[in-house]
Amino acid sequence: MRMKVSEALSGIRVLDLFGEARIATQPKVPVPVYGERIVDGLRIWDPHRSKLAALLTKSLLAGGLAGLVGVLNLSPGSSVLYLGAATGTTASHVSDLVPDGLVYAVELSPRAIRDLLGLCQARDNIVPIFEDAFHPERYASFLEPVDLVYQDVAQRNQAEIANLNVARYLKPGGTLVLMIKARSVDVTADPKEVAKAEVEGLEGVDLISVTDLRPYHQDHWAVVARKSSAVLKQ
Repeated sequence: MRMKVSEALSGIRVLDLFGEARIATQPKVPVPVYGERIVDGLRIWDPHRSKLAALLTKSLLAGGLAGLVGVLNLSPGSSVLYLGAATGTTASHVSDLVPDGLVYAVELSPRAIRDLLGLCQARDNIVPIFEDAFHPERYASFLEPVDLVYQDVAQRNQAEIANLNVARYLKPGGTLVLMIKARSVDVTADPKEVAKAEVEGLEGVDLISVTDLRPYHQDHWAVVARKSSAVLKQ
């Protein structure tokens, strides 16, 4: 039924399912979170349900998965700040990637946070934070510096939110993955121009790539950048 063709990084697998390349993660306990398929203990990561899966899948199909994995630079003990965790679909896969680390999951919606709390009861490496990502100072007491900031919020000021959290929490040399939802920024403007403006608004990071997530997600772009490791001299 399946053939493992390679291992890309901690907890992630590349599978050949009926002739189609698919990505999956290795959970501690192989239990579905959002109805995803389980194959030989691996959770198939649906690119239509997860923008991070869409980015990884597009990189895989383009032959660039190894490079993206190297940029993410996650290890089992890495820490991740996840902004806009919603009910935990993607956050659950991220927690698979860092089984000995922590995922700080920030979510503002009361309804979504209830579902997220249920997920956290089954996973001891996700820390739910009911807060607005635009005010990172409000959850400073919960966090340590992180290796990756992952942002997927449906707010207008997406670049500004990323800048605030990167400056405060991302380690020098750490990675930012920003999912730009163009229609959430301005529903009347050209989505490409909106995405371009958000990318230009990023501060304190070196841009690595910008990926259009079609055909999996319309009017969404994945931005990957690295926080500058330069030390400012006084």
